[in-house]
Amino acid sequence: MATSSGEAWSVGPQATLAVSLAPPRVAIRPARGWTALDLGELWQYHELLFFLIWRDIKVRYKQTALGASWAVLQPVFSMVVFSLFFGRLAKVPSDGIPYPVFSYCALLPWQLFAYALAESSNSVVANERLISKIYFPRLVIPIAGVLAGLVDFAIAFVVLIFLMLYYGIIPTWTIATLPLFVLLAILTALAAGLWLAALNVQYRDVRYTVGFLTQIWLFLSPVAYPSSLVPARYRLIYGLNPMAGVVEGFRWALIGKTPAPSALLAVSVGVVLLLLVGGLFYFRRMENSFADVI
Repeated sequence: MATSSGEAWSVGPQATLAVSLAPPRVAIRPARGWTALDLGELWQYHELLFFLIWRDIKVRYKQTALGASWAVLQPVFSMVVFSLFFGRLAKVPSDGIPYPVFSYCALLPWQLFAYALAESSNSVVANERLISKIYFPRLVIPIAGVLAGLVDFAIAFVVLIFLMLYYGIIPTWTIATLPLFVLLAILTALAAGLWLAALNVQYRDVRYTVGFLTQIWLFLSPVAYPSSLVPARYRLIYGLNPMAGVVEGFRWALIGKTPAPSALLAVSVGVVLLLLVGGLFYFRRMENSFADVI
């Protein structure tokens, strides 16, 4: 290679090696309008997802006196209250199932859903420092908030096993479908959480409505009562509440004494899929402004 003064010089192998080892530069520009979901990008950040899940689990019980015991105390105390007021005083039917088992079977997926919804809806605002400093798929944050609740669910599920053994209830083959209903509960929380998380960035009063929404949703779901109390002509409409299919399916999978809630479950699954797809696209559209607004 010749210089401006006419002197010739050559590029050595060391300089060539230094150029080839230089890290590539990637320019990240915000997309405009509706964008593709690009869910494959989430796998590239799976280590970050696992880290956020582990962080949420540790923070949940950090500096607590009872620690992970809260995962058991909350559903157990709720089961005792429900059994006393709904089972004994109000004489609510339980489809021939002992009411403590009947209510606890519903409280397990409900507690998972309620925790996941609360965490995912506030996840973006709670991680504002992380979002404003570095790029990564923002979907990782609400997904981590939802999956962190599985640890509490697993701990509380052990109590259900002993409770069923105490009442002499032996699961049938339907228990093999239980993971599907756990997945449905997670997808329901994620579907609603994506909408609320994106809205919470724009309107901070959304977080105050989540607790109220969860309380109303509890009584609209067959947690303290069976869905058989709903008239048959309204059963499909009742299935528009996705947690109705989750709770009834969870009871059927564990106990199997009642017919499978096929029609109710089909409507609930359809609603969850619509909410989830819509929530994913809406979250992707709004995430471009998170760092500026948050």
